Amino acid sequence: MLKSMTGFGRAEITRGETTIVAEIKSLNGKQFEVNLKMSPLLKPYEFDIRNLLQQELQRGTLDATINIKQNGATRPVVINTELARYYHQALSTMATELNLPQEDMLNVLMKLPEVVTPASEQLAKSEWLEVEAIIRSAIAEMDAHRIDEGNMLEKDLLLRIDNIILYTDKVRELDPLRKDRVRTRLESLLAEYVGKDNVDGNRLEQELIFYLEKLDITEELTRLANHCRYFKDILAEADAAKGKKLGFVLQEIGREINTTGSKANDSAMQQWVVMMKDELEKAKEQVLNVL
Repeated sequence: MLKSMTGFGRAEITRGETTIVAEIKSLNGKQFEVNLKMSPLLKPYEFDIRNLLQQELQRGTLDATINIKQNGATRPVVINTELARYYHQALSTMATELNLPQEDMLNVLMKLPEVVTPASEQLAKSEWLEVEAIIRSAIAEMDAHRIDEGNMLEKDLLLRIDNIILYTDKVRELDPLRKDRVRTRLESLLAEYVGKDNVDGNRLEQELIFYLEKLDITEELTRLANHCRYFKDILAEADAAKGKKLGFVLQEIGREINTTGSKANDSAMQQWVVMMKDELEKAKEQVLNVL
């Protein structure tokens, strides 16, 4: 099973005059990061909320909003009289100096910062448990989205790896022909510049063997096939969080493809190597979204 880091979840419940709403949106990210917006009532539970999100969602860049709304209920407020008096004095002085009207001063004062603030309230334990349940419901919906997108990612990644395996087989088929072409080309150059009768056959054979060994890609192709097989094994694992591991394996696949390309010395083989690199880059882009 594969999970994407991208998803969205929302849950809402209304009890009497109170509505609790939780919304969570996630995008890909190397670590776990959360931008949390919540009602002041939930401040004492911020640590619990962050722990819950990290435990359940593990990785990604999250935007989480958790609100507790009072529907039509009167909420107690506190008026900061001292601050209002300070504002009034400053505004009156400015109005006098600028010869401005001072009517409706109370309405202006009530809108200034920190003059009117909600009275401190505490969330009962039973209410917090209800909020926690709503958060879990939003997480569950988001997790379902992650699984759906993860299934599509898995199909695409399998396609990319299968294509790399196919192109590896094409390169392996071309390898014997490549060696024959290298041998023929070297013999032709020696005959042209040195003369066929002046070439030491034994020495030529030794140099050809040495040169062809430097160009040999058997080990690279074997390791490449093993890495692709291991990548598919990881995809089949039950653990959902395996994006980093898949990324590491793709790095190893890339090394073998690059080494094969540098040793190829053959235009037909290079074409298949380029196609491998194209599939590899597409796989890397997709793995960035894997949990």
